[in-house]
Amino acid sequence: MIPSRAFVHAPLAQRVVFGADSLSRVGAELDAMGARRVLVLCTPGQRVLGERVAAAIGPRAAGLHAEARMHVPVPVAEAATARVAELGADALLAAGGGSTIGLAKAMALSTDLPILALPTTYSGSENTSIWGLTEGGAKTTGRDPRALPKVVVYDPSLTLDLPVGISAVSGLNAIAHAVEVLYAPDGTPVTALMAEEGIRALAAALPALMDAPRDPGARSEALYGAWLCGTVLGQATMGLHHKLCHALGGGFDLPHAETHSVILPHAAAFNAPAAPAAMARIARALDAEDAPGGLWSLARRLGAPPSLAALGMREEDLPRAVRLATASPYANPRPVTEEGIAALLARALAGDAPLTGPP
Repeated sequence: MIPSRAFVHAPLAQRVVFGADSLSRVGAELDAMGARRVLVLCTPGQRVLGERVAAAIGPRAAGLHAEARMHVPVPVAEAATARVAELGADALLAAGGGSTIGLAKAMALSTDLPILALPTTYSGSENTSIWGLTEGGAKTTGRDPRALPKVVVYDPSLTLDLPVGISAVSGLNAIAHAVEVLYAPDGTPVTALMAEEGIRALAAALPALMDAPRDPGARSEALYGAWLCGTVLGQATMGLHHKLCHALGGGFDLPHAETHSVILPHAAAFNAPAAPAAMARIARALDAEDAPGGLWSLARRLGAPPSLAALGMREEDLPRAVRLATASPYANPRPVTEEGIAALLARALAGDAPLTGPP
């Protein structure tokens, strides 16, 4: 007997422009948005990119703010928001990765300005209404329609010079989004199809980039996979993996994408007994025998950091990390306990291979 289906699918309204030389279309997209004075955002390290983008949109550029920071500290968001009033900006253009797009989202919450995102990494933040702010050693997250970029322009040529190390961990970060969607309580047949395809695309493209970092085909395929993975995260509930990464990033200032790459196989192993159908899809997308092992092997093949210790976390940090990770837990297929999370984090700290345990 074929089981009946029941689900609610509510895709987010967003315009996506994808393809080589799409940077040349940004001006027209801003015009369609009605944007006339655009504040361009980037990190200090991507000032050259920010200047290039500002030049590309010409007189529409009201200014450049190259002060985005990882995890969006509240003072950074407040300073950037002050620039909006100073310049009379009517739209935000976020050029870069998750840090820059995250800053734009935080600014949109208090200004209601529309966002055009020009992603240059594979984080997928541009496809969600999820925002995050860090203050006092804790990261607060939420969802708000104002935080969803109205337009996303993907130009694979802007990613050709993305270092392979950043490419690897950013891509694993994107895969983590799709993994969680596959066992989310509000996942749908559409998000499942997109999540599996996103994992497949990235698992194929990322190793190719290790051998040929400027291969435009591989860069395009990786960006395509990132779009799929980010899009499905915007339509489903986050689980244990993201809770752990938010706790570790906000609580210990660990690097965002690298933390995702370390935690991913361990969170999958923790949830594997309670989410067999999701794990089967992940393993199929990775062409692996099992999902946690396949994720671990992919991360090792890509040269991603092997442990939380490699990111600067210490053994004495574990008790606080467990408390942060188990406070206000996200929806998850397997119950979250302090004992279970302590064991998971201990293995992640040491760099041990993931261990699947009883539900």
